[in-house]
Amino acid sequence: MTVARVTEISATSDKSFEDAVNQGIDRASKTLRGVTGAWIKEQKVTVSGGSIASYQVNMMVSFVLDD
Repeated sequence: MTVARVTEISATSDKSFEDAVNQGIDRASKTLRGVTGAWIKEQKVTVSGGSIASYQVNMMVSFVLDD
């Protein structure tokens, strides 16, 4: 039997939402063993001077627990 856990993380990028997701998954994979997937819960931008300054994603990352 496989048991998984889900944890929420936030990641920010000054390039794009896709880059924020990639950075978040990369960082989560360094700390959590057995990352199997993620889904994006929220997307948000920070605006400065009328332009987008940063992109932020809140995502739910699932990973399989060790036996």
